[in-house]
Amino acid sequence: MNINATLFAQAIVFAILVWFTMKFVWPPIAKALDERALKISEGLASAEKAKSELAVANKRVEEELSKSRNESATRLADAERRAQIVIEEAKARATEEASKIVATARQEADQQVIKARELLREEVAALAVKGAEQILKREVNAGIHAELLGRLKSEL
Repeated sequence: MNINATLFAQAIVFAILVWFTMKFVWPPIAKALDERALKISEGLASAEKAKSELAVANKRVEEELSKSRNESATRLADAERRAQIVIEEAKARATEEASKIVATARQEADQQVIKARELLREEVAALAVKGAEQILKREVNAGIHAELLGRLKSEL
């Protein structure tokens, strides 16, 4: 065999192999590679989308947490204010009640003082009558009697 004919035959077989590969083998491989590249790019896109959605969801969660913290702080402050108001109202009521009790006690004390004064007046009147009886039993002298009555008036 001639080396040129062998080379020429191998070149033809190689050309047929290249044509067959390009016609029947290469398109399914290229199609599979394109599909794989498309799937990978779609996966990367969905991963990016999921990542951005996660970031948005985390931001929303932080906003909700912040809002709920603020609401709870506001509610706590309101509760404290209400408690202070209730305490102040209770103190005011207690002060008012204490004032009423003190006023009632003062009125009762004043009434007892008035009663005591009246009892004293009655006793003084009785003593004056006894004194007058003793004076009348001894003697009747207008000067001495006027002096005694003046003393009694100053003592009352």
